Amino acid sequence: MTDSRLRFRLAAEPDLATLVRLRDDAARWMLARGVTGQWRPGELDEEHFRRVAAGGGEVWIAEADGEVVGGWELWWQDEAAWGVQPPVAGYVHRLMVDRATAAPGTGRLLLAAAERRVAEAGRALVRLDCLAGNEALNAYYRDAGYRAVGHKEGKPQPGGAPKSFTLREKRVV
Repeated sequence: MTDSRLRFRLAAEPDLATLVRLRDDAARWMLARGVTGQWRPGELDEEHFRRVAAGGGEVWIAEADGEVVGGWELWWQDEAAWGVQPPVAGYVHRLMVDRATAAPGTGRLLLAAAERRVAEAGRALVRLDCLAGNEALNAYYRDAGYRAVGHKEGKPQPGGAPKSFTLREKRVV
């Protein structure tokens, strides 16, 4: 699946408010569908995305026809979920799609872009974690080729109580 209209770039300071909006809109979308344990509007602010970038992570924006359609974070370590690991993986967080502007299938295209970035960095695995009780999200990542490789109880959350996650990974190199 490809979409030649999509362009990916690292987020800049002017994008931070858009990232917060994307995250809050995604949280509202989940809540409207009865997914109550995942994200809540207002949990993250611009400073969160600034910290990710300043801490060595990458924050990405996806655009189509000049409109922001999504974004994600890519970290090069994730000790809170995975513990200390050798540098063999990239860790995808906060994959977000703007449901008002993005075409169906955009989430998979964003995920594929993250996978390409990890492979380009010479790392063999893409890892992520899904809320253990979110069956739809776990199925989404399973169908995208991510296999369950573990479970993390009580992972700290920005702005909230610790939660339990399914750890997933996919080989990309």
